[in-house]
Amino acid sequence: MASFTRALSSFFALLLLLAIATEARNLNKLGFVRTKGAHFVLNGSPFLFNGFNSYWLMHVAADPTERYKVSEVFQEASAASLSVCRTWAFSDGGDTALQISPGVYDERVFQGLDFVISEAKKYGIRLILSFVNNYKDFGGRNQYAQWGRNAGIQINSDDDFYTHPVLKDYYKNHVKKVVTRVNTMTGIAYRDDTTIMAWELMNEPRCDADYSGKTVHGWVQEMASFVKSLDRKHLLEIGMEGFYGDSMPEKKQFNPGYQVGTDFISSNLIREIDFATIHAYTDQWLSGQSDDAQGVFMQRWMTSHWQDSRTILKKPLVLAEFGKSSKDPGYNQNVRDTFMSSVYRNVYNFAKAGGTMAGSLIWQLVAQDMSNFDDGYSIILAQNPSTAGLISGQSHAMTALAHLVNSPHVYPFSQSNGVPIHGHHPLGVGHHPLGVGHHRFGR
Repeated sequence: MASFTRALSSFFALLLLLAIATEARNLNKLGFVRTKGAHFVLNGSPFLFNGFNSYWLMHVAADPTERYKVSEVFQEASAASLSVCRTWAFSDGGDTALQISPGVYDERVFQGLDFVISEAKKYGIRLILSFVNNYKDFGGRNQYAQWGRNAGIQINSDDDFYTHPVLKDYYKNHVKKVVTRVNTMTGIAYRDDTTIMAWELMNEPRCDADYSGKTVHGWVQEMASFVKSLDRKHLLEIGMEGFYGDSMPEKKQFNPGYQVGTDFISSNLIREIDFATIHAYTDQWLSGQSDDAQGVFMQRWMTSHWQDSRTILKKPLVLAEFGKSSKDPGYNQNVRDTFMSSVYRNVYNFAKAGGTMAGSLIWQLVAQDMSNFDDGYSIILAQNPSTAGLISGQSHAMTALAHLVNSPHVYPFSQSNGVPIHGHHPLGVGHHPLGVGHHRFGR
């Protein structure tokens, strides 16, 4: 086992050197990722990617003695040619809070975020930074509501976060604090840093008081305009899971049997929103159903949103969270790898059919010795060579596809419904080189 571990470490070290050299050169071009129609572009060229979530980066980096874990994950991610990471730029109240109380910040934690951004730049990884949580983990809407009560304001529920002017001002103040922050390690203001790919308004907004999606929609419109008033260089997305609302009732058939108070179509049509996101947790949403049934739902979920993004929104689409939990009944490594392979194959084929689907972000990567952050979905690349191989293969497939995306032969559609015809992959035989194939902690 020791010799295998050493061999695996050497393998990752070799991949790391190659990946860092390539990705650092790319990032040092100093370009902002932008959109052109339903595509991402970087320095005028198509930008497709494979990426990951690691929500915990700032939280861990707040302790300088623990920062090696951030470096370890970025090293391993870079070795697998992962080029985008989504993480939290919030921690409201509670343990290791960034924002201790409205407008009061812990500089030590902020410097942890400074480190995360500077380290991401070092390894050629771009960041999507989220401003607040829907859930109670790391504060979220619940903490904002409690701050309002502490100030003597009449708060009826956490959903007042979307409508009460005081709570909205708390949020705007936080956004401004983050966007205008000057990194103590690089001297670059966040809003001027090309390492940041995009801002996210909220992790998985939901609203129990109004399932139509209209309340959240109004909040998104106001906050998107506010973010853009501070920073027009970076892209902006909402953080939605993809649930359909009342604006197109015929789309509700694609939801997993319920609504959550958001409207994927209407809110992503807002001019200031640059690209759409979906999340997918079939093991939670369809708990108890077979893997085959979950697979059918996943295919419909991705296809519907890809078609909507291409024909209605005319904006890029990112599968911003997906995963398979080790805590699921009947779980084994092969189950996760098969699921990931299927999702990656779909992402690739949708991207090939016009480029609207731009990439995906697996939930989630962690470093070694982080069992207290294991939510069931955690992946340690160095300890999971088969999964690491899948991830690396997808990274290279998406990069290769970006170089081909201007070819007229890369956009085959079926005549009837615009669903991509599954063709051969440029790096291997068949559809994809990878072969055939509730709340997570901190959410």
